[in-house]
Amino acid sequence: MTIKLKTPISEEDIRKLKVGDEVLLSGIIVTARDQAHKLMVEKKPDFIREYLKESVIYHCGPVVRKNEDGSWSFVSAGPTTSIREEPYQSDVICEYNVRGVIGKGGMGDKTSEGLKRCGAVYFHAVGGAGTLIANTVKRVVDVFKLEEFGTPEAFWVIEVEDFPLVVTMDSHGNSLHKEVLKNSTEVAQELLSK
Repeated sequence: MTIKLKTPISEEDIRKLKVGDEVLLSGIIVTARDQAHKLMVEKKPDFIREYLKESVIYHCGPVVRKNEDGSWSFVSAGPTTSIREEPYQSDVICEYNVRGVIGKGGMGDKTSEGLKRCGAVYFHAVGGAGTLIANTVKRVVDVFKLEEFGTPEAFWVIEVEDFPLVVTMDSHGNSLHKEVLKNSTEVAQELLSK
């Protein structure tokens, strides 16, 4: 059964999610990559705080188009590898009251601890599906640090509808990424020992 979630999301609703749950996410979310995470930890800017409260960060460097009326459209919005944000993610989740992080590849123990402590989950988005995911972006609400950071690294505040995701790290310490690594390592060792 697919679970429908809409931001803002309560801690209670996030803590109900378990690894393997399929989710359709709607509402306001924010893209953030390396420079954005570094800024959020080092400077704690207020301009993004209201958008992140009980919302979701998307590790994404979108391809965008500026329309004739000055508005923006997403052309492609595939997930980027999340582990690069490992030094920052737990602090960002707790400081900004974030309820979820979207990316690909999973994250490490520090982030897992932050998910447990502050009530958030890691959502896996399908890599290689950038155009499909861009179709779930209904509008660009705002953009911050575009001139300074450039298009991929800017904070894009977007409204999504039925963004398809899978919970791969939950707020109870479970990680599908750890399970896959453990199982595949065991299989590899068995094959190499023959």
